[in-house]
Amino acid sequence: MTPRVGLIMGSDSDWPVMSDAADALAEFEVPFEVGVVSAHRTPARMLTYAQEAAGRGIEAVSYT
Repeated sequence: MTPRVGLIMGSDSDWPVMSDAADALAEFEVPFEVGVVSAHRTPARMLTYAQEAAGRGIEAVSYT
């Protein structure tokens, strides 16, 4: 199934916050992807993610 939501964290330490969102999406059977991309340390990588997300089927992004 193609992910429809991107759950993006600035670092692995954000997982305790983002895991609740992942649990809710899974409960409602919404396909999602999880990634770690720091907008502060790697802004070009974050920009690339944002530019390519829709092309991969991502309709919404949640960033911590």
